[in-house]
Amino acid sequence: MKVNEVPQDNTVQYYEGIKRACYAVNNEGKYVIVPSNGWEAEEFINGLAVDELAVNLEKTRKAVLAGEKSPLAYHMERRQMIPGILGKTAGIAVFRVKRHCRPEIFAKLKDSVLDRYATALAITREELKTVPQK
Repeated sequence: MKVNEVPQDNTVQYYEGIKRACYAVNNEGKYVIVPSNGWEAEEFINGLAVDELAVNLEKTRKAVLAGEKSPLAYHMERRQMIPGILGKTAGIAVFRVKRHCRPEIFAKLKDSVLDRYATALAITREELKTVPQK
């Protein structure tokens, strides 16, 4: 895309008026960074993705309240993490992260392990143990 073709639609829902960087080709054929107000199609697609994330998070929240999953699963989903990413961030093996998503296993975790998860998820230990009742 050329510099003068970079979309400048007024999309405010996800970028809140802040311009974002796009790469485009200038008159000399070199890639340059061009500020953009966004693109209508991009805003629509981002809206679909955000809606789907919200639906999945709500399913996980209900599963936690029903005793099918641990609060760890909810907070991991809320931070858009998978067991591999959370495991690396917390320094815990992936198979253990998956195991800790089971409520009966999570309930027995030591405070030191909970603290590692809480730090990785940027929440307190008390927040980690609960989910919103909504």
